[in-house]
Amino acid sequence: MRRVISILIENEAGSLSRVVGLFSQRGYNIESLTVAPTDDATLSRCTILTDGDKMEVEQITKQLHKLVCVYRVSALDEEAEGGLERELVLLKIATPNRNVRDEIKSLADIFAARIVDVNPEIYTLQFAGSSTEADNFVSTVCKSAEVMEVVRSGVLGIARGSHSMHN
Repeated sequence: MRRVISILIENEAGSLSRVVGLFSQRGYNIESLTVAPTDDATLSRCTILTDGDKMEVEQITKQLHKLVCVYRVSALDEEAEGGLERELVLLKIATPNRNVRDEIKSLADIFAARIVDVNPEIYTLQFAGSSTEADNFVSTVCKSAEVMEVVRSGVLGIARGSHSMHN
């Protein structure tokens, strides 16, 4: 089962390498990895999408807690615990004629995507949503036009409500 793990780590050289190394040593696959500094310049937020059952994720989180560079670990479950996840998608699409451009504009409206770059032959779309919504968006656009390039950010996750990694 697909799982999102959110980790607060030291914002120092080697911290991410230790986290990724732990996954590699244990034979766990990382499907998506997103890392960026937080509002505290000494910490980074690392969001990992992996595949595993509840016991495997529990084992991963226990192992992550043992790393010196890790401050907090949280396994987010969108259905059960009220986690919220989003992914950003950028699509570069060939728009050789008016019919294709109109179709792409219509799809952008339906999916609440934005056209962020326009030139006579190419549109670039931006979409933000859950991974499932992103998959549906990309699939639908691929059926309507020639997709030249797809870039996905990877999953970002945060707990709903008052729960916070900083508290």
